[in-house]
Amino acid sequence: MKSDATLAPPRTGKGEVPDLSDQMVNELCQVFKLLADETRLRILLYLSQEKELNVTELCERLTQSQPAVSHHLALMRVAGIIEPRRDGKHNYYSVREEHFHELMRSLSVTRGGKNPQLRFHDFVLSYEGQ
Repeated sequence: MKSDATLAPPRTGKGEVPDLSDQMVNELCQVFKLLADETRLRILLYLSQEKELNVTELCERLTQSQPAVSHHLALMRVAGIIEPRRDGKHNYYSVREEHFHELMRSLSVTRGGKNPQLRFHDFVLSYEGQ
C-alpha cells in the first residue's frame, strides 16, 4: 500500500498545486466515496437544485423507500455534506454549501494570482444529463 505522501501531485511550475492537510485529504476522500454512489449523487443534485427537500419528496424523486433514502441521508449528514432541519413531522435537508464549497475550493489551483471560484450550484443548474 502506498503512503499518504504519494497523494500529493508533483509541482510542475505551470501553476501552484494546493497544499492539502491530511484532514482535508481524508474529508475529500470521504466525500468522493459517498458521491460515487448514484443515489447519493442524485440526492446532492436534487438538493442543490431545490435548495431544500424533505425525505418524502426525495423518496418520490428517487423512487426508493424511506428507509433506503434515510440511510443515504444519514451517511451524507455525518460526512457534513448536508444538514437537516425539522419542521413538524418532516425532516428537510439542504446542502451545507459553505462546507462543500470549501472542500471543492481546496482542490482549486491558483492561476494568475486568482483563486477560481467553484460554484457547485451553478454546475448543477447547467447539468443536462437528467
